[in-house]
Amino acid sequence: MENPESRDYSGSYEGKKSSQWVRIPHYAQPDYSRPLLEIPGKARERMMGRLRFLYGEAEAEKYMPELERILRVHYAHKPQEMIDQEKGFDPQNRFTERDMILITYGDLLRGEGHSPLACLDDFVQHPGLRDTFNTLHILPFFPYSSDKGFSVTDFQSVDPNLGSWQDIEEIGKRYHLMFDGVLNHISSKSPAFQEFLNGSPHFKDIAIAYKSRDALTPEQRKIIVRPRTSDLLTKFRTIEGDRYVWTTFSADQIDLNYKSPEVLMFIIETMLLYVRRGADILRLDAVTYLWAEPGTPSVHLEQTHEIIKLLRDVFNVVAPWAAVLTETNVPHEANVSYFGNGHDEAQMVYNFALPPLVLHTFYREDATALSRWAKDLKYISNSTTFLNMLDTHDGIGLMGVRDILPKEDIDFIIQTAREHGAFVSYKTGKDGKDEPYEVNSTWFSAINHDSSDEDIAFQVKRFIASRSIAFALRGVPAIYFHGLIGTRNDIDAVLKTKSKRDINRKVVKEQALVEKLKNRDSKLSHIARQISWIGDIRVRQCAFHPNGDQRVLMISPDIFAVLRISPDGDQHILALTNVTGRVCQIGIFLSELGVEHNHWYDLVGKRGWIAKDGKLGVTLQPYDVCWLIPFDELERIIES
Repeated sequence: MENPESRDYSGSYEGKKSSQWVRIPHYAQPDYSRPLLEIPGKARERMMGRLRFLYGEAEAEKYMPELERILRVHYAHKPQEMIDQEKGFDPQNRFTERDMILITYGDLLRGEGHSPLACLDDFVQHPGLRDTFNTLHILPFFPYSSDKGFSVTDFQSVDPNLGSWQDIEEIGKRYHLMFDGVLNHISSKSPAFQEFLNGSPHFKDIAIAYKSRDALTPEQRKIIVRPRTSDLLTKFRTIEGDRYVWTTFSADQIDLNYKSPEVLMFIIETMLLYVRRGADILRLDAVTYLWAEPGTPSVHLEQTHEIIKLLRDVFNVVAPWAAVLTETNVPHEANVSYFGNGHDEAQMVYNFALPPLVLHTFYREDATALSRWAKDLKYISNSTTFLNMLDTHDGIGLMGVRDILPKEDIDFIIQTAREHGAFVSYKTGKDGKDEPYEVNSTWFSAINHDSSDEDIAFQVKRFIASRSIAFALRGVPAIYFHGLIGTRNDIDAVLKTKSKRDINRKVVKEQALVEKLKNRDSKLSHIARQISWIGDIRVRQCAFHPNGDQRVLMISPDIFAVLRISPDGDQHILALTNVTGRVCQIGIFLSELGVEHNHWYDLVGKRGWIAKDGKLGVTLQPYDVCWLIPFDELERIIES
């Protein structure tokens, strides 16, 4: 099997947003013939301060040299061309309107004669999809023992059942890549945890372990917040007797003990290995629960934020184009806290409130709640942005709207989704009681009733209308694989595995999928054409730049309306989505838009609209999507 270090590739930032982008490889081996990295004084002091906060002065003094060594080793892998290009890096253009992300497991597609990863590479190059996405988020592709890849046994290898590092490299030549940093836990089957069980002194602090189950009092247990209802402590037999190990997610997922600086050093080293392997975005999985502290809820602790900030410091010094994305499925205000001050923590945060709000909007056929929330949405800086997704590999999270929608509306979402064939997963709340955590469903089934006798074209239109909202809002849009191909709920898989999340993880045969894409009358072909059409429009218009302004307009409960404005203020697009199955006629005063143009063109519907007496009138058919641009601005685009 190929040595993981033998062929490293990663990207420099320069040129990433052009069609001529070519990934510049890191050296396979460090080059120590050149001067070593000199960490700037202020950066070093920041990192030292974070270690001091986490571990105290003595431990900080002890481990700062090790952190510097890790950074210098990584820097020695960088060609001079990459170093030179990074000098011109502009963090405000780390993400642009050209960014669209496809989220997928490495093995959701299976084909004959090649690995699942190679199969994925072939599929995304299909003519109907090739230009839609520029970034692939391949969910954990490491060897694992459970939880569909999130119980990792080896952080630094590719699961041979999926492919090899060479497959990852090949994909990385054409796409930006997002890797999962599964920072919170390791598999109970991992060699590292087995060494813990064997009493190895090098691994004795890797886990949070107690000699008695009673080490945590009932009061302490009650206030700990978790996304599961299973036992927090799992009993293991070790060479030194029974130990009760902290397991936030499952008995097979051992929480790492970040009170040990050795654990933190290993994780930092691993994240930099991922950068050398091609990771442009590091998704920090379950990072909410990173630091465990009995007597606290053990979520969102200052220590957790400090570790993320330290990772950001590290990337700022040796990989400034690499972005940190935090996965924190929690109420909105806690979620956005991971932006830090806008410059020192995550560059990107999942917009977890968006999916349930969009469901609520289409179930009620009323955009009021979504519009009010989006109107007040804060964008903390021009170097941070939201990841706007509607579906994920887990499901449709509910925690993001817990403080936005009243309980009766959340209950309504759950009940309606259940009627559509969804399941619901629960978590342990602060009071120790179970509360709804996520809806388990594909997005197509959540939007369209499985037993509906509606015309498939009409169902697809509703589906695309819902997806268009994530495309229009400020941020970077992302689509999960089954949300791209319009998969319906896989109830059989849930019955077989007893895992509710498997409703949205069906493995698909490549040839069957390709045949459906070729059939212009198939549901998949309809979806692919329409997503590709809207996506192609989006990536060509600078009004959709993540740092462009947006104004949400409360025009009508039937319409979600957002005016997008380019960073330079020279392009305006009025994005309108009819969230109902009714024909809607609306009138918008140009003075409200602040754009005094009478002639407008719908980029999606390919037709013109004319304002009369200072008012733009538009008729939208059921579930229409209209992206209107002033004709004068359209003409400038053509001329340029």
